[in-house]
This record gives sequence, C-alpha cells and structure tokens, in this order.
Amino acid sequence: MTSRISVLTLIDTYLFFIAGHVTALTLTLFIPLCPGLVSALEITSSPTAPLEKASGQSVKLDCQFSLTSSDSGPLDIEWSLLASDNQINDQVVILYSGDRVYEDYYEPMKGRVHFNTPDPKSGDASINLTGLKSTDTGTYQCKVKKAPGIASKKMQLIVMVRPSKPKCTTEGTLEEGKDIVMRCSTTEGTKPMQYKWEKTSDSKLLPSSSVMDPVAGTINVKNVSTSASGSYRCVASNRVGSEECVLYLHVTPPRNTGGIIAGSIIAVLLILLLLAIILYCFCRARKNKKYEKEICNEIKEDVPPPKSRVSSARSFSQMGSQRSSVGSMSPSNLHDYTLKSQYSMKSQYDKIPSTEEYDRPPSQAPLPPPTAARMAGPNLSRMGAIPVMTPAQNRDGSIV
Repeated sequence: MTSRISVLTLIDTYLFFIAGHVTALTLTLFIPLCPGLVSALEITSSPTAPLEKASGQSVKLDCQFSLTSSDSGPLDIEWSLLASDNQINDQVVILYSGDRVYEDYYEPMKGRVHFNTPDPKSGDASINLTGLKSTDTGTYQCKVKKAPGIASKKMQLIVMVRPSKPKCTTEGTLEEGKDIVMRCSTTEGTKPMQYKWEKTSDSKLLPSSSVMDPVAGTINVKNVSTSASGSYRCVASNRVGSEECVLYLHVTPPRNTGGIIAGSIIAVLLILLLLAIILYCFCRARKNKKYEKEICNEIKEDVPPPKSRVSSARSFSQMGSQRSSVGSMSPSNLHDYTLKSQYSMKSQYDKIPSTEEYDRPPSQAPLPPPTAARMAGPNLSRMGAIPVMTPAQNRDGSIV
C-alpha cells in the first residue's frame, strides 16, 4: 500500500513539472507576438536588504524606473508606509502627480521627506528621509504609474537608537574578602545590546574569580582582593553605535572589628562620665543657692524694723504729761521723779512696735491727749527741776 502511494506521488510530480515547462514555453512564444499586453514600465533598482540606520541620521530609499513610448499616460509616483496590521490603511508619505510634488501627506514626517531630484520624470523616484526617528521604522513601497504601465517596489527600513551614555556602578562592600558586582547600564538604545568590560590599569586582566554577563552588563567578583583595585571600562554597543563609561575600583583591607567595638565602648563610657559630672555640678550649684537663700532670710528676721510714728507720738504725749506734772511736785520728790522718767524713756525707745502698730497708716495714729500749758525754763529751775536731754528723732519717729 505504501509503495503504491509513492508511485502515484512520483507520477503527479512528473506531470506537474512537464506542465510548468510547457506553460513557460508557451508564454515565451506568445508574448513577442502580442506586445500590447506587456508594459514596458519597470523598476530598475535591484532589491535591497533591510536598511539599518541610527536615529538622527539620513537615508535614501532608491527607486529607479524606465519608460518606453508605449507608456503614454500621465506619470504618478506614490510612496507609502505599509501598515503592519491589515485593519489599518497604508499611509501615503509623498506623492508626485500632474507634474506637482505633494510632500505634506504624513504629519510625523512633515519637512523631513523629499524627492531625490527636482524632476522625477527623469526616471528617479528615490526619496530622502532626514532626522530619522524610531517611529520611522517600517516597510515602504514605491509605486510608479504611467498608463498602461504600473510597477512597484518594497523595502524595509529599521531605525535604531544609539546607546546612551552608560552608567558604571558597584554593588556590595569594597572590602577584601567580600563579594561585589560591577554593573553597566544604559537608559536608551535599541536591542540587542552588548556590554564588554575590560581593565585599563596594572595587568589589564579581569580578576580571576570574576564572571561577566555581556547581555546584562555585569561582572560578579567573588572573594575580591586588593589586587582587583584599578580602572575599568565598560563599552555598550549595538549595530548602530557604542558608548562607554569608566569605573575606578578601590578595595580596602578588612577592618579591625575588635578595635572598633573597644573604641565604641570607651566612647560610651566617656559620655556617661561626662553626663554624671554635669549632673553633680548642677545639684551642687542648686544646693548652694538654696543655702544662701536661707541665710538671707535668717538675717532679715534678726534685724528689727524701724519704729513707727505711733510710738513716737506716744512718747511725745507721755513726755508732755510728765513735764506738766513736774511743776506740781515738791523738791523732795523731784529727784525720784527724775530717775523714774529716765527709766521710762529708755524702756519706751527699747520697745519694738507690734506689726499692727507698724502697719497702721499715720492717719489712724491716736492723737496725744491734751496737755497743760508748758512752763518756762527759768520757772522750772527756780522750782529745783533738773534738765533732761531728749534724743533727736526723725519725722517717722526713728532716733537719729
């Protein structure tokens, strides 16, 4: 059964081959006999591979054509950007029709697309695109029409973005015996991107324990040593350009952990000691201030207040009454009266007025009782009176 199917397949293939040759031979013999059925207009530019350009550059899309006398209709040249989705219409980019050029068909390319020659009728329908952008990527079609002939050509344009200036960084602790990662990254650039690390100082050899990833742009270094210190360069590149950055790596010896801990403890103890001294001084100053305040209060309590006007008024009234009674005394009792009056006056000045008497205003002080008419000095002398010195007083009653 299998061998029978194989035989039939071989027979079908042979018959299809013979039919194809017969058809080609028939067309070869028939076309020269009917020249009106074949158009002489054709695109003479050879097919090209996809064009790759960097953003910002310019590109020429080639479209050369030839005409014959049989092409008698008006010449129309149309360049369009073919849609990648069948549901979206193709976008006309530039047009030549009726001996006029129409360039502002496509807004994103306005002012950036022009015909290569001022007169495309000469057989050159090529266009130039300037200031390329990544959005210009796509398939372009050149269509030349001159009735009855029609010809077209397609070409693909890929606009790539050059790599931006990369940034070189390190991750991890730059200390001997640690693991670190050197990273190189760019923010712009059409993929695929390639990253290459190289050392530019000393032996110009990467560390023996390093592992480089050219796609991610990293170098993983295990158990890094001080010999890895030096300058490194990373080159980021794609098919349209390259950029580079430089990194300086400085690996330090391992730190003395014990010394750091001891120093931290000493610093904490010194801080606590300083706080204790400040607290002691503060308490001592506060205690001294309180003691001085108490001493001042004791001194103020020991000093007697000055005598008030009330005491002076009373002393004067008593003295007046005593003087008025001297004239009525006999000479025998005069000596005893003098001693008593001196003792009475001394006790009056030694007496300290009470708080109520001291605080009483002068307007409320009691008036002295009316006294008898004062006697002249000579009369008292004839009567045997002895002169007594009265201490001088201020207006408030204090002794001067």
